[in-house]
Amino acid sequence: MSVVASAGTARPLAPGRLVLYLVAVAVVAGLGSLATQSGVDGWYRSADRPWFTPPNWVFAPVWSVLYLAMAVAAWCGDRAGASMRWWWLQLVLNLAWTPVFFAAQWLWAGLGVIVLLLVAIVATMRVFAPHSRLALWLLVPYLAWVAYATALNTGLAVLN
Repeated sequence: MSVVASAGTARPLAPGRLVLYLVAVAVVAGLGSLATQSGVDGWYRSADRPWFTPPNWVFAPVWSVLYLAMAVAAWCGDRAGASMRWWWLQLVLNLAWTPVFFAAQWLWAGLGVIVLLLVAIVATMRVFAPHSRLALWLLVPYLAWVAYATALNTGLAVLN
């Protein structure tokens, strides 16, 4: 069984590939959670934050949905024949930001990483677009949230 792709060569559905992407985002989410916890319970609690900072409880459910969408987008893009290099790079940058920002408290370096993450997400979307519109659209909320997180990171860096 194969999928119909709008461009490129369709690949078999391969549910094992979906599992690969789900595991990859789960590892990033788990490691990110570990790095976040020390910061949220420590310096972040007393930091000056921008007025538009959401309550802490918002982050876990939002990221859970985004990570799931990222995995499904990867699977759709991959099975439609898109190159996965940018997707893997954005995942590495996603993983890198959390310990830089929360654990190390390098707010300006975190801003540099998250800006690179934004670029990598846009590049991933551009690569996916000709192959799978679904993969492209699944990444739109992720792009929006990371843009919002970039504004939060900027605000925290300026205020602290």
